[in-house]
Amino acid sequence: MPSKRKRKFEQPPCIHPRNKYAEKAPDFQLLAFLYPAFQPFVSYSQNGRPKIDWTDFNATRELTRVLLHHDHGINWWIPDGQLCPTVPNRSNYIHWIEDLLASKVIPKQKFGDRVRGFDIGTGANCIYPLLGASLLGWSFVGSDVTEISIESARKNVESNPHIANLIEIRVAGECESMISNGKGKQGEEIYENCSCSNEVKLSSDQVVEVERLEENEGLIYVVEPEQIPVSMDLRVMEDNEMTSNASSGPTHSSEEYHGSPILVGVVKDGENFDFCMCNPPFFESIDEVRKNPRTSCGGTLEEMVCPGGEQAFITRIIEDSVKLKDSFRWYTTMVGRKSNLKCLTSKLREVGVSIVKTTEFVQGWTSRWGLAWSFLSPTKRIVPQQTSEKKNHSFMLEGIPRCFGAAKFLQMIEHFFLTGGATCNCNLSSFSIDVTASKENCEALLNDRSKALDGNDTSSLQISLGGLSFRISVFEQIPGTLFFKGSLLDRETPLSDLG
Repeated sequence: MPSKRKRKFEQPPCIHPRNKYAEKAPDFQLLAFLYPAFQPFVSYSQNGRPKIDWTDFNATRELTRVLLHHDHGINWWIPDGQLCPTVPNRSNYIHWIEDLLASKVIPKQKFGDRVRGFDIGTGANCIYPLLGASLLGWSFVGSDVTEISIESARKNVESNPHIANLIEIRVAGECESMISNGKGKQGEEIYENCSCSNEVKLSSDQVVEVERLEENEGLIYVVEPEQIPVSMDLRVMEDNEMTSNASSGPTHSSEEYHGSPILVGVVKDGENFDFCMCNPPFFESIDEVRKNPRTSCGGTLEEMVCPGGEQAFITRIIEDSVKLKDSFRWYTTMVGRKSNLKCLTSKLREVGVSIVKTTEFVQGWTSRWGLAWSFLSPTKRIVPQQTSEKKNHSFMLEGIPRCFGAAKFLQMIEHFFLTGGATCNCNLSSFSIDVTASKENCEALLNDRSKALDGNDTSSLQISLGGLSFRISVFEQIPGTLFFKGSLLDRETPLSDLG
C-alpha cells in the first residue's frame, strides 16, 4: 500500500489581526445584558455556556444588529427574508482589501482624498459600505437591482448620519427574475455555453500570478473551529449562502449570466474606483440553497441564485473589467467553491490581466476564497546586484615528495612573505600562518613575481591592492597530497588573537 504523502508543516491560519474579533470574541451574556431585545435569543448549555439557535433567522439577525451597534457604532436592520451577513467574516474581506491597497504590487494611485470602493450587489444589509466607512473612512457606491434592497440599504445609510455622506446607493437596473427553470420571459432558453475555459492561452511569463499575498502581509485569514472561543460558536454562524460541502465538489456549469448590469452600465463615464467587491450569488438553483438546514441567515432568490451560479456571475464581472480596465485599481470578488478558482484564474489570464491574487477565508465549517485582479502594470522592483566578495580560495597539490610536508611548506610560505616586508605569525600546531601585508608589501611581492616571469604576460598582476590580512592553512590529505586554503581576515582583528 503506497505511503501517504506527508503534509508540509504550515502555521495554522487565523482571523485577520486587525479584525475586531481577532483577540476577543463577542460575549453573548454581556450583549444580552446590554441589549434586552437580544436576551430572549440567548440560552445556556448544561455547562453554563451562552448560545443562540443558529437556525432561527430572528436570532442571527438580532446578533448582527447588536454586534454592529456595540462594536462599530452602526445602526442597522433588514426586513424578514433578506440575507443576514456575519460581521467577522465580512470584516475579514474589508481588511483583505485594505492590505491589497497597501501592497506595493501595483503602483499607488489616488483618485481622491478618500479610498473609493464599489460594492456589487450591496443588498438590503449594505454591510460592506457600512463597515468600510465606519472602520476605515472609505467612500462607497453600493449597487443593487431589487426595490426592497435599494430601499433597505438607503434606510441603513440614513440611520447612520456620521457616515451617510460617504455612501451612495445606486440602482443597477430594473428588477428581473433570473430564475425561471432556465427559461426567459417568453419561454425561450437563456442558457448557453459558459465562456470560461480551462485552457490558458498566455504563457506563464506573460502574466504575474500570485497564489497568495506576501506572507508578511498576513492575508490568509482563517478561523478553525477549535480556535473559536466558546462564547462565540461561529461554526454554524456562516451565511446560508451555500452548503457545507459545496467548497469540495466540482461544478460543471454551462450557463452564462443573463441578468441586470453588474459594472458596465452602472459605473458612470469618467468614474474611478480603488476597488470593487462582491458577494456573488453562489447557487445555480433554489434546490442547492435548501441543502443547508443548519443555519438560517435568510436570503432572497436574487441574492442567492443565478443561472450558472457564481462561475457565470464572476465571469461577467471579468468581462466587464476588460471594458473598464484601469477604472479600478483592483477588481475583487468572493468565491464559494475552490474548484471554480481554476476556471476563473484561467479566464483572467485569457483576458490579459497583469496580477492575480487569492486568499482564503474560513469561518467555522464554511470556506470562502477571495479573488483579486488588476490590469495595472506591476511595480518594477529594482533588486541591487549583490556580488559577494569571495573570501576563501583553495587548491590542491599532488605528487609532492614526502620530504616536503605541511610544516615545510608553511616555512617556505613564511619566508616568501617576510622577504616582501609582510608580517607573519606561523602556528605549526594548527598548520596555518596569518599574514598582514601593506599595499607597498603587496606591490613589492608582485614586482618580484613579475621579474621571475621573465618577460611573459604580466597583465594579470597589474592590480591595485590595499592592505591585506589573510590566513593560509595547509592540510596533508594523504602522503604526497597537500590541500591549501586561503581566507581573508578582518583587518582590524589583532593577529595575536588569531590562530
